[in-house]
Amino acid sequence: MTARTGAEYKRGLDDGREVWLGSERISVLDHPAFKGSLDGMAGYFDYQHKYAQDCLTTDPETGEAMNVSLSLPKNAEDIARRHRAFDRLARYSNGMLGRTPDYVNVVLAGHVSRRDIFDRSGTVYHERLAAYHREVIENDLALTHTIVHAAIDKSVGELQGMNEELTLRVIDRTEEGLIVRGAKMLATLGPIADELYVYPAVPIQKGFEEYAISFAIPVATTGVVAVCRDHYGVDAAVEDRPFSSRFDEQDAVIIFDDVLVPWHRVFIDGNLDVYNSINAGTASGNTQQQTAIRAAVKLEFAYDLCTQIAKVTATENKPDVGSMLGEIYTYLRLARSVIHSAEMRASDWGGGAFFCHDDISSLRAIVPTWMIRINDIIKSMGSHNLLATPTAAAFNDPRLGPLLEKYLPGANGISAQERARIMRTAWDFAGSALGSRIELYERFYLGSIGRARALDHRKAQAAGETGAYRALFDEIDATGLKSVAPGHADGSSAPGLDKLTVGARG
Repeated sequence: MTARTGAEYKRGLDDGREVWLGSERISVLDHPAFKGSLDGMAGYFDYQHKYAQDCLTTDPETGEAMNVSLSLPKNAEDIARRHRAFDRLARYSNGMLGRTPDYVNVVLAGHVSRRDIFDRSGTVYHERLAAYHREVIENDLALTHTIVHAAIDKSVGELQGMNEELTLRVIDRTEEGLIVRGAKMLATLGPIADELYVYPAVPIQKGFEEYAISFAIPVATTGVVAVCRDHYGVDAAVEDRPFSSRFDEQDAVIIFDDVLVPWHRVFIDGNLDVYNSINAGTASGNTQQQTAIRAAVKLEFAYDLCTQIAKVTATENKPDVGSMLGEIYTYLRLARSVIHSAEMRASDWGGGAFFCHDDISSLRAIVPTWMIRINDIIKSMGSHNLLATPTAAAFNDPRLGPLLEKYLPGANGISAQERARIMRTAWDFAGSALGSRIELYERFYLGSIGRARALDHRKAQAAGETGAYRALFDEIDATGLKSVAPGHADGSSAPGLDKLTVGARG
């Protein structure tokens, strides 16, 4: 089986997984709250067939169709091919789904590409990873990750104090495999994915090797417990709630209650060199091609949505509105430019892995602030109109429909129905329960903004991007210009200057 359909994806979830919503253990296939989410994710799998020319490629080993996101990039042509796929797949949800399967597919493909790093532990670990990669390709599995330490106490290190017992770690090694215990945060898509891929996020210090693990297991593995947040999906018409009706991908804390991980699914086992190297050796140039393109698609949609708000309220010629629209368009142009530059400067990162230039990571440090600002712009532009939004069905009522058409039309000849649809879409984007969740997701996407910026600074220093200040004075010295003391061109002190008291005022 390769390149599954939506129906095939749904059938794969009938596996007895342990998922909790509130105080109830549920079947994700049968629970009414999850219907829209499952239909939305199934639609993603059907979408890859609808746009197969962009999303699918030929598996070089089997000749069957596979998702482009699982291919191993080797050259500039591969980078361009992945761009088309990521752009097309992001357009399925206009960037509102952050954890579509192509995201973790890209992570996995990037890891497989860096055999030179994994082989530091011995060839067996990369052989296992490559075999797992084949399994994902041939079954078109929907993967998600759960990689953040369960660090509740922020006053100490992530693996210190009470955090030491909370975070996922190895507690035993048996003939069958590792026994792991603890929690990981936060598995977006976790309850409705096929498998969990646990891999390095931030470096681990010496002495904490039991936490330095990477593996993959089915969500339905005995002892894996998915604890969901409140569900923000709604049972509503798509034209009334285009995002909330389909795109709540759910987030869950994953608890590993003494889970057996078979050896053939263990990819890192306590090797700090590999654990601390693989993310830096893949993440920005590889993974962030997908994340940056998703962000650009979302920025494009946000700009057009806000333009529609301006048209339906006849505010497009107001200076303050034009400024806000131009602000969003500037974000879009900057994102596109960074992506293009990074793709054009792609190179071999090691072991034959061909990734984008690391400068693409600058978007990780700035896009979250743009997404937050866009939601604020939507609320400012839409104001009370975001709440004066009849449903599509209301216009079909013989009594209410004509009243709505008369008293709630749009400006510029736009119908009342279209006005309502624009405003409802804007509210679902920025103000609904799901919209608020997505804003929080964007705010901490791939880690906090502060951590991303600090990492960029450290990378710049390591690359030697400094010296501009010293070069200024080196140039001054080279041209014969010298600093002189006040008073005389030859540098001698003015009379009595050396006798003045520091800080004295006359």
